[in-house]
Amino acid sequence: MRYTGPKARRVRRQNFNVYGSDKYDKILQKKPYPPGMQAAARGGRAAKISEYGKQLLEKQKVCAIYGVHDKQLRSVYAEASRTVGQTDSLMHTFLERRLDSTLFRAGFAATRLQSRQFISHGLFTVNGVRVTIASYRLKAGDIVKVREQRKSSPVFGPILSAHQKYIAPDWIKSDPTTISFEVKALPSEEKHFEMGIDMRKVIGFYSR
Repeated sequence: MRYTGPKARRVRRQNFNVYGSDKYDKILQKKPYPPGMQAAARGGRAAKISEYGKQLLEKQKVCAIYGVHDKQLRSVYAEASRTVGQTDSLMHTFLERRLDSTLFRAGFAATRLQSRQFISHGLFTVNGVRVTIASYRLKAGDIVKVREQRKSSPVFGPILSAHQKYIAPDWIKSDPTTISFEVKALPSEEKHFEMGIDMRKVIGFYSR
């Protein structure tokens, strides 16, 4: 999904850094209120949000964080509902297993948006096969590696420099020397998931 509107406005509406870049944290610190709510920020009365409104905002937040549109997220919900297990945990797992999200988690992209760009440009392979679909779902044992001819690209310089202080989650084995990683297991615990998301509200939105 390509969002072409003002990103700072979207971040303020969600009151959450959905893009992951440090500059949006600074914007939230400077203006910790939604767009158009300056009066409320000065002590005025803010409008109340209904339960449906809260569920809608949470759904929009998840779409923004993972770069999916409503139809894709609804499909994830439908699949999780049909699968044995907790629907909210399964939805988290399916989203985290996306190639763009896992590449970001491995520390080889500064944001999920950059990760999607890398994938769409064909910079990485999965088990030796070039993959250009960001929503490609990885499984345990899969190996993702930068294509050899792209390994020396200057875009990876600052990423690898930052990677020296980065610790990938325990379900990913990351190797910065080869710009590759292996999916050791599937993300299944709360510590593996994106923080700040209430997936139960998303389920409530789609189960109406």
